[in-house]
Amino acid sequence: MNESNDVKTVANEVNLDLDRALRIGLPEAIFSAGKSQAQLERILSEVEAAGRPLLLTRLSAEQASKLSPRFALDYDVVSRTAYFQWTSTTPAARRGSVAVVSAGSTDVPVAREAVRTLAFHHLQPLQVYDVGVAGLHRYLARADELRKVDVLVVCAGMDAALVSVIGGDVPGVVIAVPTSVGYGVATGGTSALHASLASCASGVVVVNIDNGYGGACAALRALRLVR
Repeated sequence: MNESNDVKTVANEVNLDLDRALRIGLPEAIFSAGKSQAQLERILSEVEAAGRPLLLTRLSAEQASKLSPRFALDYDVVSRTAYFQWTSTTPAARRGSVAVVSAGSTDVPVAREAVRTLAFHHLQPLQVYDVGVAGLHRYLARADELRKVDVLVVCAGMDAALVSVIGGDVPGVVIAVPTSVGYGVATGGTSALHASLASCASGVVVVNIDNGYGGACAALRALRLVR
């Protein structure tokens, strides 16, 4: 296949949804895992031409290093997220407050994905890390702060017990992000997912395993309702 045909093939593989923000208030983000360098550069070129900011998730350090330096990505290796053509200039002020909480330090990459997603949308969440229930005093030391927050994204692996503790202690919206952290049966996040879904705490919302981006987007939707 010659270079011209390669370009046409990649063009057919990319079909951006540039009007998504007009429909749902959240722009399209690019899930980068499994995408080729050619696909990613095609996406960045189209977004560049449209003059839009873009959030990329699950972008590995290797993928980021191979992209053309002309794209000048703001890359965060911990969360594996990147901003493109993004400015920190805040548009209209948003109402409501949000926190991102992690049970353990190993949950931080998922929590950071949520933080970076919220920051992309010009929200600076309260970040509370390593307050899992194996040392409940760590959570209790921050509980008064968290009870004042409108929406909380809680990232927890193993048995995800922190989700139920927070769900039973704070009045705000609680969005559980089960993580794949743990030993044995906890590995892969299924135990954390099931525990979050089975939580006795009323009204806990649950997103998919390791989906910090999805938890942040749920928070953004919820904050739209805060007056």
